[in-house]
This record gives sequence, C-alpha cells and structure tokens, in this order.
Amino acid sequence: MATAAENAMSNGSSSGVKRKNLRAARPGKATLLAFGKALPDTVVKQEYLVDGYFRDTKVENAALKEKLQRLCKTTTVKTRYVVMSKEILENHPEFYTPGTPSIRQRLEIAGEAVTKMGVAAATQALAEWGRPISDITHLVYVSSSEVRFPGGDLYLSKHLGLSSDISRVMLYMLGCCGGAGGLRVSKDLAENNPGSRILLVISDTTLIGWRPPNPQRPYDLVGAALFGDGASAVVIGADPLPSENPCYELVTASQCFVPGSEKTIDGRLTEDGIIFSLGRELPQMIESEVEGFIQGLLKRSGRVEAGGVDYDRLFWAIHPGGPAILNACEKKLQLAGDKLKCSRQVLSDYGNINGSTIIYVLDYMRQVNAAADKPDPEWGVILAFGPGVTMEGMVARNLVA
Repeated sequence: MATAAENAMSNGSSSGVKRKNLRAARPGKATLLAFGKALPDTVVKQEYLVDGYFRDTKVENAALKEKLQRLCKTTTVKTRYVVMSKEILENHPEFYTPGTPSIRQRLEIAGEAVTKMGVAAATQALAEWGRPISDITHLVYVSSSEVRFPGGDLYLSKHLGLSSDISRVMLYMLGCCGGAGGLRVSKDLAENNPGSRILLVISDTTLIGWRPPNPQRPYDLVGAALFGDGASAVVIGADPLPSENPCYELVTASQCFVPGSEKTIDGRLTEDGIIFSLGRELPQMIESEVEGFIQGLLKRSGRVEAGGVDYDRLFWAIHPGGPAILNACEKKLQLAGDKLKCSRQVLSDYGNINGSTIIYVLDYMRQVNAAADKPDPEWGVILAFGPGVTMEGMVARNLVA
C-alpha cells in the first residue's frame, strides 16, 4: 500500500500544499511561495510511441525502429505530454519532409503554445498564492522554444492582466538549466527589491525541434524518447507575510561552465527547426565536475562542516536530464537510493521538460514533505545542467519541519 507521501507525489497536483510546522524564513532571503504547472493536451504513453512515431512520419526503417524501442526502455519515461498532434502533422507535412523549410510555421505554433501553457501555469500559481495580481512586481520568463519580439514576456503580461509597468526579464535558449537560472535571477530580484514579488514562468515545447527519424541524426531518437512539453510557474519573494506559505528558502546561488565543453550540448536554429546534438561524454563529464561545483557552492553558503560534507544529510533536487545523469550524480556523491526519488518520478511522469523539470521536482518534493511523518532535511541542494556545459546550483532550506 502506498504511503501518504507517495500518494502526494503521484497525484502531481499543485493545488496548494500547507503544513502547520514551518521553520521561519530568515529576513531578506528569497522564498518559494506558490507553484503552478500546465501541460498540453496530447498524451504520449511510452509503450505506444514507437509505432505511432514511425507511422505518423511515414518512415520505414527497422533498424531505427529497434533502436528507438531500446531507448524508450532505457530512458525510464512512462508518460509525456506534447503540443505536436495528428492535426498539426496533417496540416504541416513539411514538418516530416526532410529539407523543407518550416521554421516560420514551427515558431508560430510554438509561440502560441508556450504562451497558452505559461498563462495556465501562472494562473494556477497565482491562485495558490492568493494575493492580488497587482502585488506582482516582476516577471521572469524562461523559454528555449520561441524567437520573436516583443517576446513571450509581453504576451504573458497581457493575457494575465499584469500591470503595464511591471519589470520584465527574459531568459532564452538556456535549455535544461533554464529553470534553475530563472530561480537564480528571481532570487536576486526578490532580495534586492524589498517588498517585491516575482512571478517566474517557464514554458517549452519540443515542436520547434521535432523531426522524423533519420539515420544521419541519431540524437533525434533520443529526443523522441526523452523530451516532453510543459510549463511551470513559481511566485517568489522575501520576508513572507502571514498569509503566504513559503516552502523553500533560496540561500546561495552559483553558476559555472565546464571549459572546452561548448560542443557537448549543441543546438542550431535552421530552416527546418532547431537541430540538437548531445555528446556521449555528458554523463561522465558531469560525474567528473559535479562534486567540485557543489563543494564551492556549499563553502559560499557556509555549510561545509569540519571533516567534509555528508551529502546524505542534505536533500537533493536534481534536474532529471536522463537516468544516466541522475546515476552519475548519485554515484559521485554516494547518495542513498531514495535521495533522487522525486527527480526519477518526474522523469517517469513527464519526461525531460527542459527548464520546467526542476520546478516539477521541487513541487513533488514539497508535496512529499507536507504528507511525510519525517520531512526532508533542513538543508539541501538544487542542481541543473544545460548547454555550456553549464551547471546551475543553489543551496536551499526546506522550511517544512
């Protein structure tokens, strides 16, 4: 029988998580106050993906089909949600016709989709927060799925009814570390603007890079087996009011890139969409570099104890870029098997949703904490990886006691 904590995680809801036993947030430190998520309508069950993908793209290739079947098993993904649909494919055969220009059509559909999902996620977060929308002072918008101006930040502001003088920030093309990067920027805004409340919105769709299977582009199969679409939103602010419900305090943030690794995660905008490539060396690179990055982050936060750090005494919110990346972190840091449970559950339930994935992990973790007899430790690390190869990290406090 599932525990209350497991049930809380499996329902995936962001409909307000409250717990009476809260640690006090420290003055002036940014806290996460409310969450929201949104998904597109098309549901992809992993066991049906292969046949449907090859049928819809009108490709016959037994070797590629067999390879995709293997990838679908190794990714550990069970369900994803995508903007792409049969109707879109029927109306846009150029999406599965190699060499046919399609970037304009992709950007038009993607722009509308990420705005729709972003508005839905933000509306959910604002409803949970419960204060007037006029109290939002800043909007931080993150996406790797659109290129337009005015940007998606303006369209979100318009559809949400935000004030016309709200301060807006856009972060584009950060890939999988976009969510953690958005948290870092939001933390700086919240802590340097007393009384401010930041709405962070992240929204992405794989449609901009979707393409048929091709033996010349093996990474396309990895994308087909691993990535999904979705949006997330978080309300962030320092010095929470009695009516607000903080769950995490953001203590120290840091970012670094691995020198000479800029080709390991590579993307190019072309006439037929974004072309991605992912180096096989990525998990090993992360395993080699992650501990040094974390030690530097912990030192800056003052959390390094005499004799070193026992990583199992921390909680861990790690972006699940794939099972190999989670395995590499778990191995290097010698983490107990349940430390990355929420990261692995998000990967199974949604796939890799680019920047929103780390927000989904934090949302799952707060739900588990609210239902658990013994919540996570007070101190922990939020960690994500993206193009660069860039590492984004934060030391955070769990405010659920």
